[in-house]
Amino acid sequence: MKEFARLLIALTLIAAISGGILAAVESVTREPIAEQRRLQMLRALSAVLPAFDNSPDSDTLTITTGSDRQGREVETVFYRGRNEEQLVGTAFRVVAPDGYSGNIAVMVGIRPDHRVHAIEILTHAETPGLGDKINEPWYKALFVDKALDRNDWRVKKDGGDFDQLTGATISARAVVGAVRTGLELYREHEDKIIAQGDNP
Repeated sequence: MKEFARLLIALTLIAAISGGILAAVESVTREPIAEQRRLQMLRALSAVLPAFDNSPDSDTLTITTGSDRQGREVETVFYRGRNEEQLVGTAFRVVAPDGYSGNIAVMVGIRPDHRVHAIEILTHAETPGLGDKINEPWYKALFVDKALDRNDWRVKKDGGDFDQLTGATISARAVVGAVRTGLELYREHEDKIIAQGDNP
């Protein structure tokens, strides 16, 4: 019985010390991790927005844009880029749920003339050598200067304006659909985005 008590005390001490170490490590790494995430976000915003001189990651508007399958609200964050206090573009993240291997997250940048400035693929799990070509510069360039009402937002195989990827039509179709959905969301909330965007 005494042996069991000693073992129990030893295990309790080990667990307490381990918990303390983990808490200390988490405390030390929390801010650097947060800063890395912020820098990653700024890199993505820089890739999809026209040249800006503000901090778009702190000039945002969050709007409830729907609900998920569980009925929970889905919010979209609109990041506003400015140059000399003038709104030059808005960026937002959209997710294609119908990629070949799962969700594809895309950052879309749109100019005030309603044309796409650029897109950036944030995350995906598409097949190497096939679907992962959605992340190649030539593919992302297909979206530059495209607009919701001036283009047919389908892949060419479906009668639209966008090239599909050989052997990976599903991936291309998912990205095109996600960007189109994002542009529709932007158009639906544009007045609010611009009205607040003119008054930082």
